[in-house]
Amino acid sequence: MPKAYWIAHVTVTDPEPYKLYAEGASEAFRQFGARVLARGGAAQQMEGEGHPRNVVIEFDSMEDALACYRSDAYQRAKQHREGAGIAQITLVEGV
Repeated sequence: MPKAYWIAHVTVTDPEPYKLYAEGASEAFRQFGARVLARGGAAQQMEGEGHPRNVVIEFDSMEDALACYRSDAYQRAKQHREGAGIAQITLVEGV
């Protein structure tokens, strides 16, 4: 079964509630056995519109990634991000 990757590109507009989102989301990721591969480090935007924060999280499967996104824990955390940042989130199945 291929792994899956949660890829997020984010611009934080209000750091305080976004911090609450990050804490809650991290807990949801732990619950689903996710591994953070990149989070907010240096990035070079080569093409297209960029965001200052880029995140890559590995899951054992697409099912796990979807279950995490749909989980009560993540959805509670997501409420803190709404209005505190602009996010593009994509789940991608690995090869």
